[in-house]
Amino acid sequence: MPRFTLTINGERRVVDAAADKPLLWVLRDDLGLKGTKYCCGVAECGACTVLLDGEPVRSCVTPVADAAGVRITTIEGLADHPVQKAWIAEEVPQCGYCQPAQILAAVALLEADPAPDDAAIDAAMGGILCRCGTYHRIRRAIHLVAEGRP
Repeated sequence: MPRFTLTINGERRVVDAAADKPLLWVLRDDLGLKGTKYCCGVAECGACTVLLDGEPVRSCVTPVADAAGVRITTIEGLADHPVQKAWIAEEVPQCGYCQPAQILAAVALLEADPAPDDAAIDAAMGGILCRCGTYHRIRRAIHLVAEGRP
């Protein structure tokens, strides 16, 4: 079994896994990081989104071999982040299932574009499905962070 060294939330972790094992299952099953969610398993819903070197990726279809040597950020890697504060202020979560992915995608968006307009927000967030339909709250929360006031 191949051995991979992963940098997850700033911590180096070594895992033994098949090279094609999805990163999602390494995170959840091998490392116990349950914040990344499984939903569709085919990269359609976005619930499994994590950041690789700051870019959102679908961990359900990302082989662990592709994650070796890059910075992996999961929801557990954020602590008191302005996006999380804005999420609370705007009462974004309903069921909460998509929220780890939504928050990580918003973090990536705001790092790339500190003042996104509605079109940029919709483009960046559109691939992550929210079954509860809180898209308008998500947009407001991102604007709050962009304005510096979560």
